[in-house]
Amino acid sequence: MHTDSADTTVHPTPLEERITQDPARFRILTGDRPTGRLHLGHYFGTLHNRVRLQNLGVETFVIIADYQVLTDRDLADDLTGHVEELVLDHFAVGVDPARSTIFTHSAVPALNQLLLPFLSLVSVAELSRNPTVKDEIAHSRQAAVSGLMFTYPVHQAADILFCKAGLVPVGRDQLPHLELTRTVARRFNERYGAGIFPEPEALLSRAPVLLGTDGTKMSKGRGNAIALAASPDDTARLIRGAKTDAERHIHYDPERRPEVSSLLLLAALCQDRAPEEIADEIGALGSAALKKVVTESVNEYLAPVRARRAEYARDRAQVRRVLREGNERARAVADATLAEVRTAMNSDY
Repeated sequence: MHTDSADTTVHPTPLEERITQDPARFRILTGDRPTGRLHLGHYFGTLHNRVRLQNLGVETFVIIADYQVLTDRDLADDLTGHVEELVLDHFAVGVDPARSTIFTHSAVPALNQLLLPFLSLVSVAELSRNPTVKDEIAHSRQAAVSGLMFTYPVHQAADILFCKAGLVPVGRDQLPHLELTRTVARRFNERYGAGIFPEPEALLSRAPVLLGTDGTKMSKGRGNAIALAASPDDTARLIRGAKTDAERHIHYDPERRPEVSSLLLLAALCQDRAPEEIADEIGALGSAALKKVVTESVNEYLAPVRARRAEYARDRAQVRRVLREGNERARAVADATLAEVRTAMNSDY
């Protein structure tokens, strides 16, 4: 689905109004798997919104889900390097470790321990029909489905509930997963007579979907993405090779001309303009002119992001220090939650 405009302005909704009025009462959980560098789809889809919420004063937890890499990779190659690159991408776009807790899955034992009681609250049938599981299995690189893959949504529920996040930024395709998290929270509270867990609300993304250079959804795993850390020359090369169509005159029509329209949308997002305006300016000049405009727009927009990233990359010790401090904060929160869970379950020995 494509939007009709490059507008990523947050429009007032009852939830957005509550966030604006009292951001300190909210806590969000968001994050990524360390399977490669983040790209423009990530940036316009979620990263800029994380920074917005952080800057509003919403308490923000950013999980680097290193354990979840194992769900669809036979071998987690250079996991340390991927984790550090992910941290650098977050620094570059404005995630501030002084205001946001950046941590890794594997470093928070109490979080992962919550998976066991949570699994007892969900049936095999519920997991089998969960769209998140179905989609992950469909795109898995493994010949057989692992138990970790099958329990993926419950593990994500533990990610959200360990810190009692009341707000989760998601796209519409992720709503069934969040509903399972709400179900786990509700069933735990009902079974053990304790109001420990909130039922988190979805903060729906209005972000446009950007196509990759091959005309399919931009994805780290498909080799069709423009990484935030890509050089200007690499960016130009990738955009030159982007799929368009045979029609020379450029106009914005997401339904009939998805590839051309996605390139126009990308330029429009970078220029903070409407894609129709850019299309009108290019007109009969064709796809070569379109790609030139997109390349210049992306490189200009990403120049300060890349400069900040390069600066942070010179001090890898700082990256590891931020992770250590974030892991410590996350462990303290998870330990407190697990202690409450043990008390509620009468297993506080």
